[in-house]
Amino acid sequence: MASNKMDLLERLERNTVLCAEGYVFELERRGYLKAGAFVPEVVLDHPEAVRELHREFLRAGSEVMVALTYYAHRDKLRVVGRENDLEKLNRHALRLAKEAAVEGNALLAGNICNTWVYSPENQEETSEIVRSMYQEQVGWAKEEGADFIVAETMGYLGEALIALDVIKSAGLPAVVTLAACCDTTKDGHSWESACHILEEGGADVVGLNCTRGPATMIPLLKKIRKSVKGYVAALPVPYRTTTRQPIFQSLKEKGHDYAFPLNLEHFLCTRSEMADFALQAQKIGINYIGICCGGAPHHVRSMAEALGRRVPASRYSPDMSRHSMLGSDEVVREDHKRFLKEWEAVSAVTED
Repeated sequence: MASNKMDLLERLERNTVLCAEGYVFELERRGYLKAGAFVPEVVLDHPEAVRELHREFLRAGSEVMVALTYYAHRDKLRVVGRENDLEKLNRHALRLAKEAAVEGNALLAGNICNTWVYSPENQEETSEIVRSMYQEQVGWAKEEGADFIVAETMGYLGEALIALDVIKSAGLPAVVTLAACCDTTKDGHSWESACHILEEGGADVVGLNCTRGPATMIPLLKKIRKSVKGYVAALPVPYRTTTRQPIFQSLKEKGHDYAFPLNLEHFLCTRSEMADFALQAQKIGINYIGICCGGAPHHVRSMAEALGRRVPASRYSPDMSRHSMLGSDEVVREDHKRFLKEWEAVSAVTED
């Protein structure tokens, strides 16, 4: 029976595409992934946890199930002593994501990322190593039925171009997103120029993911939107970055160590803030909107609803009119209204 599933470009032509990422951080918080190397061993060790998170993101409104193969390239698996599990891990991650995608008529995305191997100082040798690692992962993704490939968190334009070439050589659509950790790419290109070069090179979607929160990503997105003709992606981290601390790796409270990566909760965006980001991004012409490290299903649901969608998880969206203290007059008893006034009085004293 023929599938009626629209492909990525068909969906982008019709509307904004919503994509949840952030699997690595969320599974670390849930106790299934080791911070440090951040290698997704959970795919093999606890596949049920990955399957569940896919389904939660699907129910929350994500139209893309991204296979959990971030940091699942050969060099990273060598670091944790599991290089022999490379193909098995990649294929199983793709199959887990595909299970969820089929359940919700979502797209299946293969995933490759920055390698920490590429070096402009040794470009010829490191480029070949990187290319070989990408070819392995993209090849397995294609064989497992990926609809497109996400190449993400790229700091070097040079490495991103290698990823793009491998993806296009495999005959798959490419979403290529850069990690704006500095004023320019690590090889000296402005972010808007880098996106323009990637678009000219055949990328179907270009943009930014990770490192920056909504407040410090939006200004760069406006420049990128003006510099490219096609589809633009934006997947910030859900943290309150600022002009003084523009990336989540730099977040720090006075007198404390840097919060990244284990103590970021204090800086976490609310669901409402991420919903506001989704609307703001859509308003400036961003086509592929999502969330990266730190994102959770409640963020995604709020983003989906802000974009005017009712998703399966919307059945359980908040309805504060039924709250015993904060609800409507029909629900809140008179004696409880008195308690609410006392709360407000305490809050006023605290603010003073």
